[in-house]
Amino acid sequence: MPEKRCCRWKIVAIVLIAAMPLFAFGRAASDARIRVGVFDGHGGAQTCIWETLEALRIDPEMDVMTVTSAQIAAGALEGLDVLVIPGGSGSRQYLNLGAQNHERIRRFVAAGRGAVGICAGAYLFSNTPGYACLALNGNRAIDIEHDNRGHGVVRFTLTPEGKALFPELAGRVMNYMAYYEGPVLVDAADELPYSVMALMKSDVHEEGGAPAGMTNDKPFFVANEYGKGRVFSTIAHPEATPGMRWTLPRMARWTARREPLPYPDRFVRPALFEREILFTAEMLKKEAALFQTLLHGKPEEKVAALDWLESHLSWDAKRWVQGLLHDASPLVRDRARRYVENYELTMYEPDIAAQGSWAEKVANDH
Repeated sequence: MPEKRCCRWKIVAIVLIAAMPLFAFGRAASDARIRVGVFDGHGGAQTCIWETLEALRIDPEMDVMTVTSAQIAAGALEGLDVLVIPGGSGSRQYLNLGAQNHERIRRFVAAGRGAVGICAGAYLFSNTPGYACLALNGNRAIDIEHDNRGHGVVRFTLTPEGKALFPELAGRVMNYMAYYEGPVLVDAADELPYSVMALMKSDVHEEGGAPAGMTNDKPFFVANEYGKGRVFSTIAHPEATPGMRWTLPRMARWTARREPLPYPDRFVRPALFEREILFTAEMLKKEAALFQTLLHGKPEEKVAALDWLESHLSWDAKRWVQGLLHDASPLVRDRARRYVENYELTMYEPDIAAQGSWAEKVANDH
């Protein structure tokens, strides 16, 4: 990062953080509700949308809903405080929104509202030459030709500004979060100042022929002012990280200029992951084989498969586990339930409740 630009984002960060107690979170208590819209359109991965909704609902002051490109065109942004762009494909989300909605989103933020971009959303918010993006933050993405560089649980460290925003993590030297082919960010040419809240400390290059040494020490969380509004971009997936999902509503609160709330200990579990897990080709083969086990294996084999998938924070398995809550084997159903509870897959709580209702019905019938 050039010395001049580095100094500028540090100065902006100091101003942003120092101002928080005075006016950044200064909305009246009587207007406590925060209206958050999660973009639900082509390009957004379905599980990313589900998990984003569920993570935001950790915050008791947030009213969370989905918004489509049609609803944005019809004026839905006027009823929101924060817009969240979930993971998926930033270019497809860009196309699904269309040029008129791009401008509506820019005006929405510039007028004093907030925006959070997660992975593909960070791509979308960047100012990257030759890429479909909105130029809402001061970054550009590099090495896009290797954007399928890999995934897993990556390491990151917080800057002093990040520790001020996430004091629950301030005493930790290293933190961990789910990552899936997020952007590699550097300075854009637009001179829009930004604050680096966290730095990537993992070298992700296991897939897609990506070069080594590209992701290390690049921005992990970035935050900036845009007009009168605020933008927060994360290259990783807080909503998909058990024990760290609470960081997403904290990001949204920052963009809405609201004081941070303490969240219950059952959500704030940063020590749940204490190691880097980068999926290799062999691990991907094993994951694929375990899918077949979940389809055709014996109950004990399915339980063992879930043990491995859970310990490695399998990205795909969180879509597979739902059906196992309805497996013929009580052993498998119980293990799947613990998987859901351990990994905070709250979107599957209705499946667990349905099993309880079914068991009660059977008991009553007999």
